[in-house]
Parts: sequence; C-alpha cells; structure tokens
Amino acid sequence: MLTVDYDRLGVRSGDHLLDLGCGGGRHAFEAFRRGAHVVALDRDHDELRRAASILWAMHDEGQAPRRAIGAVVRGDALAVPFPDGAFDRVIAAEVLEHIVTDTDALAELARVLRPGGTIAVTVPRWLPERVCWALAEDYHAPAVSGGHVRIYRQGELTAKLRAAGLAVSGYGYAHSLHTPYWWLKCAVGVGNDGHPVVRAYHRLLVWDIMKKPRVTRWAERALNPVLGKSLVVYLHKPERAAEDADAC
Repeated sequence: MLTVDYDRLGVRSGDHLLDLGCGGGRHAFEAFRRGAHVVALDRDHDELRRAASILWAMHDEGQAPRRAIGAVVRGDALAVPFPDGAFDRVIAAEVLEHIVTDTDALAELARVLRPGGTIAVTVPRWLPERVCWALAEDYHAPAVSGGHVRIYRQGELTAKLRAAGLAVSGYGYAHSLHTPYWWLKCAVGVGNDGHPVVRAYHRLLVWDIMKKPRVTRWAERALNPVLGKSLVVYLHKPERAAEDADAC
C-alpha cells in the first residue's frame, strides 16, 4: 500500500533513494523493485531488521534488478548520516507529525537531496486527523510511543517546505478508504483491534489491497480529494544556477 506516486516522484533505475523513517519498508521495497539503490533509514531496530530481511529475500528471488542495491541504516531524522546531496530522490512518509522539531528534520531532508533531485513528503491530512484527535487522546499524546505531536494544514506544511529551500511541484491525496477505519479504531479504543467492527473493516481493507477490485479503486480515487487520510507534497530542490538567476 503505497502513499507516494513513484511516477510523479520520478524514480528511475539507478537512482539513489532515501526512505526516511521507513518503518516496515513499504516504500523502500517498491523503489528497490524499480531498480533504485535504496537506503531505508529508521530509529527502530526491529523494523529495520524486518525490512532488511525482505530486501534480501527480494534480491534472492529476483524481484529487483541484480545491479540494484538495498540497505538499511539506523539513524535519526535530525542528523541524517549522509553527506550533502547524496540522494536523487527522498521519501518521508508519515514521519514529520512525530517530530517536535520538524523544521530541523526538513533542513536535513533538503541537505541530503541533490540539486535537481525530487522529494515526496506525506503527512496525515487535517480533517481526518482532527477527528481522530477528538475521539482518542492516546492516538496523538506525545507520551505514547509513536504519538502524533501536531496536525498540519496544507498551507503550513508548504510554507515549512519552502523555507527549507524546496520548490513545490504538486499535491496528492491518498487512502480515503482507510479514514473510516481509523475513526472506528479511535472510537472504540486505538489498541482494541479485536473489536468486531474494527476487525470486519480491517478484513475489507486487506481484501481491497490484495484484490484491487475496480469498484473500490474508483471509489478511493473519487473520495481521496475529500477524505484522503494522507496529504502528499511533491517537491524538487532547485538547481544552483536557477537559484543564482532568481537572486539577480
């Protein structure tokens, strides 16, 4: 289940791509499958171990070109352990809402992206997130592991991205069918995965992901602009020549 559109991001075989805050690695896997040299970075050792095992299995089973390289690195978004301009593409999916000093993280993302490179940043969208916060405090409380510390409006996020030196290329919205699922979870208890309604909706989502029926694909595309769970911002880092021309 991908949040980022790889065609809009411009991912090509041979690109060096950073998946920052990779979690289970879903975005790293797709980039690796497309032939990119992927670094999946996260602070969670267990998540990285699982991601590494899947990348290795993909390599062994020929699911990625032989020349593609996949690696996992334990690191922090506030001090990315790579030099300036190391990556052609960067993905930061559902990460910034967890970071108190988000502008520092954005400065690091912009730093490791090469001039002319592209980046996709995704965060929970304002309306679905606001409902979740109203329904369940433990969904967002900073004291809870993984809690969300802020809700972004599109304009606020855009301003912070531009202040980091990035130029917006476009916007996208994703996962509208997941929005009611999270509202249900928050209503009955975020950790109450055994609730019959939550379990039934989860089975529907799994079926949808596995089967990809046309009716739900059409429904999600139609609903994404209104109820999309995630906001996706596509950006690029301006070439230095363009920056100099603007300054003249």
